[in-house]
Amino acid sequence: MDTASWAAFPHANKTLQYPGDKLVQAWDELHRGDAEPLPEDSAILEAWRRFHAGDFAQAVDLADSTGLEAHAVANKASGIYADYLEEDEDTQVAIYQEGIRRAEAAIRKWDDDANAHYFHAFLLGRYSQSISIGRALTQGIGGKVRDSLENALSLAPDHAEAHTALGLYHAEIIGKVGRMVGKLTYGATTEKALEHFEQALKLTPEAPIAHIEYGNGLHLLFGDDRLDDSNAAYEKAATIKPIDAMQKLDVEFAKASV
Repeated sequence: MDTASWAAFPHANKTLQYPGDKLVQAWDELHRGDAEPLPEDSAILEAWRRFHAGDFAQAVDLADSTGLEAHAVANKASGIYADYLEEDEDTQVAIYQEGIRRAEAAIRKWDDDANAHYFHAFLLGRYSQSISIGRALTQGIGGKVRDSLENALSLAPDHAEAHTALGLYHAEIIGKVGRMVGKLTYGATTEKALEHFEQALKLTPEAPIAHIEYGNGLHLLFGDDRLDDSNAAYEKAATIKPIDAMQKLDVEFAKASV
């Protein structure tokens, strides 16, 4: 992946750096959302260090030079970069597509790796949003997202980010096609959406993205009927002190949205 033209992280990141043993010491807290195990490979650990500090291009370059074993950090770094910092839509889509291919290769090699499945769903979801949810559904992408998220959760039941994503999957389906068609055609229900959002919030109450996507989900499911709750979710996200670059981007997005 050519990262030479990628934009730099736009915020001060001194407090988001984890030099030396600090990364290992903070690992459980930093990865409470994605349930990624502490890597034994020092190069992969270094790629994660770059990710947490917002050096997304360096994280991807280091991960790709290490090999497919570093698929999770490569896909998370590239996906978060594309989502928040890449302004060119064609480049965004290309990043998502490359990540989808990387995740599919990882699934073929390590079918028991929860994050191979999770990041496959994450990047497919972002890709589907870039081409419109309706078009994605006609291409069968929705079913692939659901299957990958359910696979991830079967392997890692406490994967908070997968719970958030599956909640959003149900909410987006219902928001697009309605409750009846959503349930009959895609198995999407309001109850399942809320169950997954609530589990993510229980597992990671201080993760900004859990609150942001809960707010988005409430709006998709209930519209203005729960607008106060949706706004409150964003307001909560905006007050959280970020512990890494992804959370910083999430918090700043929430602040700009309230």
